[in-house]
Amino acid sequence: MPKKIDDELKARAVRLVQDHRGEYSSLTAAAAVVAKQLGVGKESVRRWVIQAEVDDGQRAGASTEELAEIKALKAKVRRLEEDNAILKSATVLFAGELDPRNR
Repeated sequence: MPKKIDDELKARAVRLVQDHRGEYSSLTAAAAVVAKQLGVGKESVRRWVIQAEVDDGQRAGASTEELAEIKALKAKVRRLEEDNAILKSATVLFAGELDPRNR
């Protein structure tokens, strides 16, 4: 189970990478240095920076709010599909009980 990273730490990491990005050859290099300083994974920091850029409109992609909405909608669809499967099973069961040929 992945550990939960504090939002304040994420914001600090993003801010540090953005402030010092010009000093490094790439986003990955800057993220690696900041990640080592803060004791988190370099890929996590890089993804946080990219998501922050998407949220700020600097980069194309789905914003955090849109991703949360998509996740909620997928969960709702999954629940509705499960409910539909239960109703189909119940319909088959009750239709079988009401069939006069089964008596």
